[in-house]
Amino acid sequence: MQFANLFLASLVSGVALSNPLQRQSLVARGVAQNGSETFCSYEQPTTVGPYKNIWQGLTEKETVDVIQFLHSDAVGLNLTAAANASDWDNAILSVELMLPNKTEVLQYIDGNATASPVRHARAILMFGATENPYVREYMVGPLPICNTSTVSPYTFRTTRGGDGKVTVRNADQSKYVELSASILREAEDVTKFLWNLTAADKIQLPLAFMAPITVTGDEVSQWQSFIAPTTSIYDTVTLLPLGLYVRTDITGRDPSKWQTTGWLYNNIFYPTLDDLRTAIKDPKFEKLAGTSDQEWAHSNSHGEPLKFDEMPPPTIINQGPPRFAVDAKEEYVEWMDFSFYISSTHQKGLRLYDVRYKGKRILYELGLDEAIAHYAGIDPVQSGTIYFDGGNGFGPTIVSLVRGYDCPGHATFLNTTQTTKETSYTQSDGVCLFEMDKGYPIQRHGWAGYTGATKNIGFTVRAVYTIGNYDYMTSYEFSLDGSIEVSVRASGYISAAYYANNEDYGFKIHDSLSGSLHDHVITFKADLDVLGTENSVQKIEIVPSTEKYVWLNGTRNTMKARKSFIATEDDGKINWSPNGGSMYAVVNKDQPNSNGEYPGYRIAPATGVAYLTVQDSNITRNAGHQSTHHLYVTKHKDSEDACTHQYNSVDIEDPPIDFSKYFDGESLDQEDLVVWFNLGMHHMPHTGDLPNTVFTTAHSAVIISPFNYLRGDPSRASKQQVEIALSENNPATVKTWGAQAATCSSINQGQVNPDLTTYSGGITVQKYPFDYTVPDREL
Repeated sequence: MQFANLFLASLVSGVALSNPLQRQSLVARGVAQNGSETFCSYEQPTTVGPYKNIWQGLTEKETVDVIQFLHSDAVGLNLTAAANASDWDNAILSVELMLPNKTEVLQYIDGNATASPVRHARAILMFGATENPYVREYMVGPLPICNTSTVSPYTFRTTRGGDGKVTVRNADQSKYVELSASILREAEDVTKFLWNLTAADKIQLPLAFMAPITVTGDEVSQWQSFIAPTTSIYDTVTLLPLGLYVRTDITGRDPSKWQTTGWLYNNIFYPTLDDLRTAIKDPKFEKLAGTSDQEWAHSNSHGEPLKFDEMPPPTIINQGPPRFAVDAKEEYVEWMDFSFYISSTHQKGLRLYDVRYKGKRILYELGLDEAIAHYAGIDPVQSGTIYFDGGNGFGPTIVSLVRGYDCPGHATFLNTTQTTKETSYTQSDGVCLFEMDKGYPIQRHGWAGYTGATKNIGFTVRAVYTIGNYDYMTSYEFSLDGSIEVSVRASGYISAAYYANNEDYGFKIHDSLSGSLHDHVITFKADLDVLGTENSVQKIEIVPSTEKYVWLNGTRNTMKARKSFIATEDDGKINWSPNGGSMYAVVNKDQPNSNGEYPGYRIAPATGVAYLTVQDSNITRNAGHQSTHHLYVTKHKDSEDACTHQYNSVDIEDPPIDFSKYFDGESLDQEDLVVWFNLGMHHMPHTGDLPNTVFTTAHSAVIISPFNYLRGDPSRASKQQVEIALSENNPATVKTWGAQAATCSSINQGQVNPDLTTYSGGITVQKYPFDYTVPDREL
């Protein structure tokens, strides 16, 4: 049996335009008046990037020119304007920058080439004007468009070969809407009997409530779940399953041949609707309870008041100038000893490039590649659900951040821009940058005569991706010790199951609701370059050992460090040891430090992490091989730019990128290495997940930290520390190394209570759309 994903690409697609991370205008300030007191406010420091941001998205002119070129008769693609395109037309799904190859980039930024890499656009087109619709990726360029520019199919960064066409087996979204409406009308007597609901009451039969569709040979089918009406402003649709499921055969493009092929209720299968009608007339028929959209499902404030909660809480403010600099034009950032470029693209979302520490590159690229949610349950919807959230492209799912909530009020906020089909949208405040005291010192020690402590100041780059029912908060946090923590937190509405017969797959968490068991696996790419591109992976195992020493009669049970290296890609699939007894670091064997040890950067879990429980999943097949281990190491190739493809879920049997094909026995000894690591969690929702899962528990992180890379602790250079010398008969002597104290006499209320009336919300990307072609504008 084969599966393919619902064609979510037809919902939202887009690209970054001119200066895709546009800096929000920062007011230049001096001293502001607040009644009789004054508070200080400052300009954002600026800097100049050492070179042009070559990962920056297409300019507005480039985008327009590429779209016009694709539509031109000379190209001959027979495209219809996106605004007028139907399911049976050829249309543009997305246009963005074709990210340059690393080998070309390094020749430029490391000074060996005089010109930056030639720019090209990446275009994905839907060909619907055929009985066998498909999507195909193209390279357009060189840019700017000129008489030598061409449009050609692009398969270089795929593993499947061939012509690059990916068959779409469910392209007729508008007709599926009509099919669902006809099923609701036909089953009206049944839904009236079961729940006293009909189509007039807005009972729902969402198209994409189960993904992917099922493909068996030439037959295409899908299961759908009946959902109670949503009666509030909240998107509670995933909390309202009613326990009735219908299967339809949607093979081919002729709707007259589509038909219902089965019904399921209370774990009893009925081949036809008439069979179900006969059953409900039987006095012994068990009618189960329904559910409804009520306060328990709403994310607003309700419940018993909390003591003292109405009082102003502690908050984070900045009483001095921002201590980091931004080149707004090139999206280049400097903080302490770190520097990096920021990029936002349609497929990859927020990414960091050329991350340097103390002037030396430690990471060429760091960013999110894919987020998978794999479900389980007794019913055909939950047991068949796998969400490849990258199918929308991560760029369009970046949402506007809420000042003072998603990020501190003193943060610097940046805009992101993307294009849905052929229309541009801007997410105001899509990315935030901020410094923050972590609330505990990075170092302290006390002894009889003194106590010393150093403030733990971190710098964070953050974005939130809202994909249907879930919000993923992704943060890159830089620390004074030279480490970088990559974290993901998940919140939002769970995709719940109906409670009946689901005991083995979840807890009953409400009257008719089960918290459906699922895995979240979020894959990141970390292309490390430690003192150059030639690196190795050192493994240190802490193992028990029984030793006989020359100074000891007998033996002693102890432990020792077993050092080795990961030799080839065949050994590059790694799981963290159960007791945390193994360490892995990307090191440079050719440049040992003064102690003879290999300098590097270690990668280690900072919180719980996860990979897929189901290793041979029927619903991921060859599209999800990046989700079966904690950590992977491969030799860098320009053709292996990502661990997955935006349209992997369209053909999971033969996806554009089969990650397992990256592992072909090549040496990992002093090669250019790429690390792919998984964050995530095994999520078995409980009552605390209602109405929303909370960020505190749905949290996963990995830390990338110096490992024999430095002479000592670099945070010793910070002036934000104190040493208190104690004396028995005299006051303590306090030394602060010249750190300046905040002098403003009043708090800047703009940081504490930001004006949220200007919040735009941006675009919502739904997993459960009722119109697959139009994104929603949040109000």
